Amino acid sequence: MTSATFLSILIGGALIGTSIHAETIDDLEDRKSKIADERQEIKSNLSEAESEMADLLIELEELNQEIEQLREASEKNQEQLDETEAKIDITQEDIDELQEEIDIIEKRIELRLDILKERLSSYQKQGGSINYMEVVLGSKNFGEFISRTAAVNKIMESDRHLMESHQEDKQEVEEKQSKVQSKLSELEEMKVELEGMITLIADQKEQAESKKEEMKDKQTDLIALQEELKMKDSDLASLESNIRGEIAAKEREQRAQARAVASETNNSSNGNIVTVSSKTSEDKSSSIGNSQSGKKTSGSYSSAIQAGYQVMGTPYVWGGKTPSGFDCSGFLSWAFAQAGKSIPSSTAALQSVGTKVSYSNAQPGDLVFFNTYKTNGHIGIYLGGGKFLGAQNSTGVAVADMTSGYWAEKFAGHVRRVN
Repeated sequence: MTSATFLSILIGGALIGTSIHAETIDDLEDRKSKIADERQEIKSNLSEAESEMADLLIELEELNQEIEQLREASEKNQEQLDETEAKIDITQEDIDELQEEIDIIEKRIELRLDILKERLSSYQKQGGSINYMEVVLGSKNFGEFISRTAAVNKIMESDRHLMESHQEDKQEVEEKQSKVQSKLSELEEMKVELEGMITLIADQKEQAESKKEEMKDKQTDLIALQEELKMKDSDLASLESNIRGEIAAKEREQRAQARAVASETNNSSNGNIVTVSSKTSEDKSSSIGNSQSGKKTSGSYSSAIQAGYQVMGTPYVWGGKTPSGFDCSGFLSWAFAQAGKSIPSSTAALQSVGTKVSYSNAQPGDLVFFNTYKTNGHIGIYLGGGKFLGAQNSTGVAVADMTSGYWAEKFAGHVRRVN
């Protein structure tokens, strides 16, 4: 993208004021060609900026869609996280209930352990080495044998069932604990994963939002650049128009000179004598200026006033410095150039030209300043009698009254005399 600095340098060269020495038509044509090239360069840069803006808008739309998708994903993950936390709570309740069951089973186990301990204790008291055959063979008769055999079988069966129940209860406790713990672990892992996913999405969304802000800033810069390019193109177009006007004026002047030469040649060949008018239009303009002022013209710049009268009605053009169009400072620079005096063509530079004088001592040809959009924002040539000649943005080059109304309000007494 062409930078604003480069464009400022580019345009600055084109907007340099018209030099004091007269330019030929070829010079003007050359300037017009250069300005046309510069305008073409600006239009190319403007086209690039517009293309970049179009790409940026597409990227912004895609980014907005991405942000919306991230928002939806975050909401869904949050819902799943809420559900998982609810399941964890339910599972924890199941664990609490299971713990009650485990407590009951463990009490049964403890009871069986007590019974087994008593059995072992009784067995040890009897010597600890009585086996099944000794119990049976120690019978006194067959009836006692049957009774002892049955008793031993019952004891052995009871102990067997006791041990089996004991093992089953222990296994049941372990299975239930394992199942619930497994479910709880699974839910906890899911919770951690969901929390991590939500954090990741939040980071991605934050990055996308940050990128969106950067793109908006870039969009603002592009809009500003486009406006600047359009303004500079407009300024160049105005300058180009001024140069065309100068070329047309010089062509008219050349044609008039050619006709005058042809007429003089024709009169000479016929033996006629050419006489000169007793008073030129310039002398008339001078008499008009002096009759308005009633004062002596400052320095030798009555011809600057006379030149100004000759272009009255010229339209106001910002940056204009030729009879095709003037702004206030450009008009003064041109008028004084006609009197052979070079002065700047900007209000900022003109406010320090020459010598400052009081308004009570002002003479025709002095510079008068007005505080319009800024201090010393407008300038004109003083004519005397409270009148001044200047390029006004509403009427073009015209005479205005500075003793009442708008200009009286804007005049703060700043007057300078060109040395």
